[in-house]
Amino acid sequence: MKTGFLFFLGGLLALSATAQNEMLYVGTYSVRGSEGIYVLEFNRKAGTLRLVSTAGGAKSPSFLAFHPLGGYLYAVNEGAEGGAVTAYALDRKTGGLTLLNHQPSVGRGPCHISLDRTGRAAFVSNYGEGTFTVLPVLKDGKLGAPTDSVRFAGSGPNAQRQNKPHAHSATVSPDNRFVYVCDLGTDRIYIFEIDPTKGKVKPAKTAFKTVNPGSGPRHFTISPDGKFAYLAEELTSTTAAFSIDAQTGSLATLQDGVATLPAGFSGNNTSADIHTEPSGKHLYQSNRGHNSLAIFSIGKDGKISLVGQQDTMGKTPRNFLVDPKGEFVFVANQDTDNITVFRRDAKTGLLTYTGNSVSVPAPVCLKLLELK
Repeated sequence: MKTGFLFFLGGLLALSATAQNEMLYVGTYSVRGSEGIYVLEFNRKAGTLRLVSTAGGAKSPSFLAFHPLGGYLYAVNEGAEGGAVTAYALDRKTGGLTLLNHQPSVGRGPCHISLDRTGRAAFVSNYGEGTFTVLPVLKDGKLGAPTDSVRFAGSGPNAQRQNKPHAHSATVSPDNRFVYVCDLGTDRIYIFEIDPTKGKVKPAKTAFKTVNPGSGPRHFTISPDGKFAYLAEELTSTTAAFSIDAQTGSLATLQDGVATLPAGFSGNNTSADIHTEPSGKHLYQSNRGHNSLAIFSIGKDGKISLVGQQDTMGKTPRNFLVDPKGEFVFVANQDTDNITVFRRDAKTGLLTYTGNSVSVPAPVCLKLLELK
């Protein structure tokens, strides 16, 4: 009886351990020997990462997105001729990936992908051609042929970077009614209503929000309570804060041009990624050049205050990930081929380097998944 009980208990512990396995998926550029998407096991207790597997079969699978119901992963292929998107089946026991299919992205240089919260529609931002594309997600996880595409028009004052539209990201609202598309080339955040069943979008009542000329909207994040939003302004290395109208999805400016760099910094820098953390009390934004994460506190009114910067222990922090539990931050340093791990102080928002780093060629995007 005792032996049977211990065997039963051991089985439960094994199942529990499996349920707690966490995998970090890394999108990369196809340079310096990259093998595609890297799958790393995260040891939460030690704060370490260990390579488990890789998935090839597509050129430069850079930005990634999970299916909200699990079981599938999607990647844009910036290096593919004409632009493409790839679907993978995800093994929830091992974390491994199996290629399912490819679809065109209807535009060159796709740089971002997201899914609506039902998992029926994928949204792709094509930087090179200034188009925003909707692809249906089929029941077997494969991507269907594009069902909608919007081509933006216009330019901005920065002749080198804003000579034409450059769609850079699409962020879905928590209520799944709207998607916010950042266009770096026109200094606009376009707002669309979503019809995931038909795979269509249409301009919202307020079709766009114009931001500071020359700021270059790149990535956009929404607070956990859905009341506020924050914009990474790439070209000016600044942040903008907005309140969100729950009915119309429109944005009202709370702050703009908030500096992410320390006073006196005179080097070259462009901002990249931006995220809040689970409690909604802090905001982070990556700086490529200064090679740091800017750390902000968020007030009850949604406004932000710069707390400081954290060295990312690498060069060109492209994308970063705030752990869904709020305990860690992972940074993808694109030009030093490493991912660094930081512990996060929940009260202050400050980060402490764990000393843990793992080598991955040209890391671009990080996504964490707890296996079931």
